[in-house]
Amino acid sequence: MAFCFWVLLLFMPNVVLVTSAGRSGVVSQNNLQVKKRLKQLNKPAVKSIKSPDGDIIDCVHVSHQPAFDHPLMQKHTIQMRPTFHPEGVLGESTIKVSSSKSSKPIVSQLWHTKGSCPEGTIPMRRTKKKDLLRASTIKSYGKKMHKSIPQPPRSSDLDFISQSGHQHAIAYVEGDKYYGAKATLNVWEPKIQQPNEFSLSQIWILGGSFGEDLNSIEAGWQVSEDLYGDNNTRLFTYWTSDAYQATGCYNLLCSGFIQINNEIAMGASIYPVSGYQGSQYDINILLWKDPKEGNWWMQFGNSYVLGYWPAFLFPYLSDSASMIEWGGEVVNSESEGQHTSTQMGSGHFPDEGFGKASYFRNIQIVDGSNNLRDPKGIGTFTEQPNCYDVKTGKMGDWGNYFYYGGPGRNPKCP
Repeated sequence: MAFCFWVLLLFMPNVVLVTSAGRSGVVSQNNLQVKKRLKQLNKPAVKSIKSPDGDIIDCVHVSHQPAFDHPLMQKHTIQMRPTFHPEGVLGESTIKVSSSKSSKPIVSQLWHTKGSCPEGTIPMRRTKKKDLLRASTIKSYGKKMHKSIPQPPRSSDLDFISQSGHQHAIAYVEGDKYYGAKATLNVWEPKIQQPNEFSLSQIWILGGSFGEDLNSIEAGWQVSEDLYGDNNTRLFTYWTSDAYQATGCYNLLCSGFIQINNEIAMGASIYPVSGYQGSQYDINILLWKDPKEGNWWMQFGNSYVLGYWPAFLFPYLSDSASMIEWGGEVVNSESEGQHTSTQMGSGHFPDEGFGKASYFRNIQIVDGSNNLRDPKGIGTFTEQPNCYDVKTGKMGDWGNYFYYGGPGRNPKCP
């Protein structure tokens, strides 16, 4: 039998014989790659905090964060505060809502119940080996799929959106110069059908074309088992300068965003979340361009200035953004030929209204004078309104608002 085996190999010179030693070599190489990547992502901690949800939050010196791995950042002086705030932001101390539609401001992330990070550090969610192993490749961990941006129907190449497997329900403005955007959005815990899908609600700041040079800055909340290993609702950011091809990442998972705040952790769980016909919890997010330094800043809530994306990252946002979008996004992998049942927002349609549907309220843009203004000419877009929809309105303390979302698969969305 052994003789036949060696004769077979003799006449099949292209056959590769994989031995147990070869397999262990491949595993060993993979382990080395994982260790190298974890060392890049996880920086030395001054203090570590174990969150009730299983996360470990490392308090890392502000100058040791991943942003400074970038070659162009080696001599960067950290801007510890923006030179300008959009008008009215610093004066806010409470969220005002109409009495008939009351909501409670979120003041905490879950890890806060177990400790805090000292001044001069930033809280970083620790990446674990199992996080990397869930990704399709180690290199792709922390990155969005190519072509996951909602493009309203004003051009002939709209088809590329639905082909990407991403679906949206958004409000948007375009046709002017935009220097930032703000919104208050309620927080939910949508159900995800399978681990490689996600559901998020966010603001997009966009520049460039919808081709290969799209610049995008994004922030909001998301549920993504692939990225985080659970179905908790988490605060997140994302950026890209080449339409999700080679640049950019979520949170602090690459060189990009520079965090200065020691209280809020990117990628950490938000708690509590809204309940159907129950208490509504919302957060507000502000993104704006510092007119002096050119950096793009992020504020969470009324008092947490989190940090900034350096100006050099975004050639098509160096002056202003050309489009702003607010709304929801899900991945629809169409398992077994059916639409996903992954929920967007609360998982209920906009018509159900307050306490049942998800919303963005007080949506605003930052104008060329660095003032917050109501957006003009708000449009809406969704690929399949029977799956996820969006409805806009304007009233009193809510200003410009919209309800959005849906259940995904249902009798009208097979």
